[in-house]
Amino acid sequence: MLKDKASSAIVAVTDMDRARHFYESVLGLARISGDDNVMQFKTGATTLVVYKSDFAGTNQANAVVWGVGDEVEAITADLKAKGVTFEHYPGMELKGDIHVAGDFKMVWLKDPDGNILHYNSM
Repeated sequence: MLKDKASSAIVAVTDMDRARHFYESVLGLARISGDDNVMQFKTGATTLVVYKSDFAGTNQANAVVWGVGDEVEAITADLKAKGVTFEHYPGMELKGDIHVAGDFKMVWLKDPDGNILHYNSM
């Protein structure tokens, strides 16, 4: 059954070269396979699949989430230095670009196609 199988996140993009640059150079993921239509990146114990689609960026919910523990501030500073802008959502406490709920910290950003990426202090 599926409960015993590994899974991967999958994200649609319109421009594979632009996506390759973003996921490799900006986010720092290692590409483990790929061609002009599909790429696979290593991310922790799992993979992220990026594929070409005319429907890229149409999902208005989180596409990928990472639990980064106490590295939230460092990762945010690194991404900001690379030119990443962050999403800010109303109704949540915001400290700089990091949303805070007690000890829980959350950050959202978008890839070049508008896919919503999220990492938090879990």
